[in-house]
Amino acid sequence: MESTHQKKATFGKRERLPCIAPLLTTVEETPQMVSARVRGHFPKWLSGYLLRIGPGKFEFGKDKYNHWFDGMALLHQFRIEKGTVTYRSKFLQSDTYKANSVHDRIVISEFGTLALPDPCKNVFERFMSKFELPAITDNTNVNYVRYKGDYYVSTETNFMNKVDIKTLEKTEKVDWSKFIAVNGATAHPHYDPDGTAYNMGNSYGPHGSCYNIIRVPPENVDLGETIHGAQVICSIASAERMKPSYYHSFGMTRNYIIFIEQPLKMNLWKIVTSRIRGKPFSSGISWEPQYNTRFHVVDKHTGQLLPGMYYSKPFVTFHQINAFEDQGCVVIDLCCQDDGRSLEVYQLQNLRKAGEGLDQVYNSVGRSFPRRFVLPLHVSLNDPEGENLSPLSYSSASAVKQADGKIWCSYENLHPEDLEEEGGVEFPQINYGQFSGKKYRFFYGCGFRHLVGDSLIKVDVVNKTLKIWREDGFYPSEPVFVPAPGTSEEDGGVILSAVITPDQYCLSVLE
Repeated sequence: MESTHQKKATFGKRERLPCIAPLLTTVEETPQMVSARVRGHFPKWLSGYLLRIGPGKFEFGKDKYNHWFDGMALLHQFRIEKGTVTYRSKFLQSDTYKANSVHDRIVISEFGTLALPDPCKNVFERFMSKFELPAITDNTNVNYVRYKGDYYVSTETNFMNKVDIKTLEKTEKVDWSKFIAVNGATAHPHYDPDGTAYNMGNSYGPHGSCYNIIRVPPENVDLGETIHGAQVICSIASAERMKPSYYHSFGMTRNYIIFIEQPLKMNLWKIVTSRIRGKPFSSGISWEPQYNTRFHVVDKHTGQLLPGMYYSKPFVTFHQINAFEDQGCVVIDLCCQDDGRSLEVYQLQNLRKAGEGLDQVYNSVGRSFPRRFVLPLHVSLNDPEGENLSPLSYSSASAVKQADGKIWCSYENLHPEDLEEEGGVEFPQINYGQFSGKKYRFFYGCGFRHLVGDSLIKVDVVNKTLKIWREDGFYPSEPVFVPAPGTSEEDGGVILSAVITPDQYCLSVLE
């Protein structure tokens, strides 16, 4: 069913990768504001806070975390004003962080690390503790998000932590499940121009698993509100009752939400019994490419699931780039991998290897590339089978109706072959405020010639060209686009990225 323009990418193996173990060790926080040395210049109009978050502590006492995603959340703040920059960082004072600190060991399980029973208990008590429901971590170390003008740090559990962005202090712990019937939400919501937020979260019940689309109103009615007024506007049943798909983000246009049900499966039975089995939660997630990937399209105004059944060959996506509507179609651009086993690779024992061992780990990882899919919205019984239903002359992506009524979607690559030499691209960002949900031309991301990003890339999806920034030994984080005041050009602005090296930490500004 694949179009002739699609071919499996082949990659040259890399050798003698530099060791990145120093980047994956516990660091000290910098709670007092320090002045940064500025090289070059900042645009005079650039002013405000750049907020970043990520894992910064990888052990308590003799207990060590196993996975990169497990480290305790460290909040970073760069304040930019009149060409000067100050920096501070603080560990998020989550309940998890405080409990681990008090006991000087890991007492709450994370994604890839199972908390062991209290060694002070007797043998019987330790055995029985395996049958207790595990505490859910509030180590929200993935992303800053906004709801009703307030800032939260989020992961994918049911907890978020509200943060004062000036002081980096946690002000409140918020539980999604106290407001709506979901067991968590993604760390990548979308926003309408008026501030209305949309997100997705799973729910698990006696009738199976559902993927839920959440709407949060744009403003607080009363002081002290958090996500009050949140609603589930649509629930989509999982194709498999006890094995819903894992997802990290979703797509949104002006009128539609696009959810991708992919063959990266969460075995709920394995996850629930992980403590009894002595395994971390991550052991319940598996790549099952015998299943195809499915796109679900929902009218975000009515909450109605559109009847179209859109499928493609199996792939996994963690981050969507952008989505928009054109000529009766939804166009969605994604960073895609053909191998969904990459989560397993990011165990700290792998990332801390050196020499040939590190090369082998890198060369085993699937690469991520930008792809475009086109989903025609108004498919009728009279539409011909076996023909491309996409009317978009500028895209080679196709949508072909099959005999069973399903629409088979084949992608268009949005990159030149040069991107293969850069190790693919991830962490895509666009000029979100002006072009989210609209036809666009540029996105920015990190190139992966190492297991962590080692370049910043600007991709022109119309001309399929690249602009690359790289310096040896520098590892940039997800780029943030800041538009220049008064400009109408899509790429009129700067890119901000926090860049780490084995011996320093800096902020890069690319105009």
